[in-house]
Amino acid sequence: MNATAAHYNVLFLCTGNSARSLLAEALLNHLGGGRFTAYSGGSFPTGRPNPHAIALLERLGIPTAGLRSKSWEEFAAPDAPPLHFIFTVCDDAAGEVCPVWPGQPVTAHWGMADPAAVTGDEATVVEAFREAFRQLEHRLRLFTSLPMASLDHLALTTQLHAIGQSSHVHV
Repeated sequence: MNATAAHYNVLFLCTGNSARSLLAEALLNHLGGGRFTAYSGGSFPTGRPNPHAIALLERLGIPTAGLRSKSWEEFAAPDAPPLHFIFTVCDDAAGEVCPVWPGQPVTAHWGMADPAAVTGDEATVVEAFREAFRQLEHRLRLFTSLPMASLDHLALTTQLHAIGQSSHVHV
């Protein structure tokens, strides 16, 4: 990474851009301390944020203004912000097709189950969103603690893949 870069643009990608990637966008913008600007997009956006995702963020005091379900193609446009990191958060195990991003950003797959796909009573669905949030929070806290300026592209890629494989402790 560029040792002079003090600010990093991060894109989270998934299929529908209604839950996981939106949670990640809001959470990183909240946790990033001005060092990161997070965005999200989907390969087949639903067109609206999942109400459970928005409700969870609001309960936790994380800003939701401006969150919207959108296509990742917005970030491939010539006037899009330059991206330093791209994370896919779709679940390979569920047979989802994750978007592939060309170019030079550091990329990693942080697969996780889609809480929007969970069925059952309200408590079950709410818990699925909480679990997705906890997993993202764990990974993003590890990510934001990395010494970006002192890691080269390969070292960063290795660290990001390890974070994507990490689990969190249930509390």
